[in-house]
Amino acid sequence: MPGVQVWTVSKPEAGQKLLQFLQRRLNGAVPAPALQRWIRTGQVRVNGSRAKPGTRLLTDQHIRVPPHDLTDKAASSRPHQEAPPLPPLDVVHEDAELLVLAKPKGLPVHAGTGHQDSIVDRLQAGLAEHAWKPTLVHRLDRNTSGLLIVAKTYAQLSALQDLWRAGKVVKTYLTWVQGCPGWHEPTLFRDLTAKIRTDSGEKMCTGAGKACRTVAQTLYQAEDAALVLVAPLTGRTHQIRVQLASRGHPLIGDVKYGGPRRPDGMLLHAWHLTWPGREFLLLPNWPPPWSMPPGLHQQELAKATRKLTANPPIGDTPAL
Repeated sequence: MPGVQVWTVSKPEAGQKLLQFLQRRLNGAVPAPALQRWIRTGQVRVNGSRAKPGTRLLTDQHIRVPPHDLTDKAASSRPHQEAPPLPPLDVVHEDAELLVLAKPKGLPVHAGTGHQDSIVDRLQAGLAEHAWKPTLVHRLDRNTSGLLIVAKTYAQLSALQDLWRAGKVVKTYLTWVQGCPGWHEPTLFRDLTAKIRTDSGEKMCTGAGKACRTVAQTLYQAEDAALVLVAPLTGRTHQIRVQLASRGHPLIGDVKYGGPRRPDGMLLHAWHLTWPGREFLLLPNWPPPWSMPPGLHQQELAKATRKLTANPPIGDTPAL
């Protein structure tokens, strides 16, 4: 068991509450009640003084931590098996405070039952040297591809979370839907959505529940499928999928909501993400016949996206 340790608060860690700082530094190995007891009894000190669990930490402050044993006796009794290296993340943009990833379809954001790989696992493996572990600001469903934002400092995480809560972050998706929707101008969908249980599991439906708003516009019409630009104005579960399906135009490959089956699943891609002062774009790499139509270039697509989200329509198109 190591003796008393003194940790220095790095710049990326600054702004955290003392309890959060300890939980992250100890990687959750010491339960929160034990950490609170350390703080309450003065075993944890900030620059030599007692502090409270909610004390906000500053860069270069010194945190005294009492002796502790992080040995996992159950794990140490098992034979050691080295985990295979995880593939690297596809980085769209990186600076001192921000990491923007291109999330591939099929890769979950968080590890779970049946999944040995995830965005979080790859972050932890690739950025293990960071004192403050880079943290996802939002999430995408496993079968959705596209832009995913990671904060590299606590200050950036807190600022982006505030922007998200204030509705100042706008995500816009590209998707192929079944049929001929005819949404040639920006069209608002306003519904109530709720979770129901079916024989095949849980899914969302319209008609009751929480308010749900989405604006969409058709970009290209093929014989019996359309490429649609979609911006959710609220953040409900499966919002895009259930609202488009309820109007008779399920996503191609989205069997759960009535879409035609395709071997590689549904086509839904977070292509554009913006907040005051920042904008990121990432076109999907869908294979033919679902690749981007010739003549629809990124510049004009970005222009259509900004128009779609700048002044969403007031009137709505009801579900079927």
